[in-house]
Amino acid sequence: MQDNILNISFVKVGNNLTPTSEAEKLLFKEFVNNLAEGQVVKFFLEADDASQSKKQLAKIHVCIRKLATEMGYTFEEMKLEIKRKAGLAYGDLNTSDGYVKSFADCSNDEISLVFEALNEAGALVNLQF
Repeated sequence: MQDNILNISFVKVGNNLTPTSEAEKLLFKEFVNNLAEGQVVKFFLEADDASQSKKQLAKIHVCIRKLATEMGYTFEEMKLEIKRKAGLAYGDLNTSDGYVKSFADCSNDEISLVFEALNEAGALVNLQF
């Protein structure tokens, strides 16, 4: 689990951030326990608002970056491949017949298709998102 992605929510209690449930607390503890000594962990923190879209877009991009590294693609190549698998990109992109939709313009159903494509691609390289 040394290079996996952890996606959990915290709540502020006093001056501390605490996982919002016992299940997330266990996931966090397992994540920390499986780190190698001295391993660096990067955090992306965002205070939750009414919209989950920013968090979803951030997670999509983190997953794409991890897949690209594991599969030997650039970030942009992997992003395009995920968009193709989710039906957000099609045709010849070098002509006016091609189309690529931005993740930011996606409906909830389309975002679900993106996560499905990410999970399928992740399974090919033994990554679980």
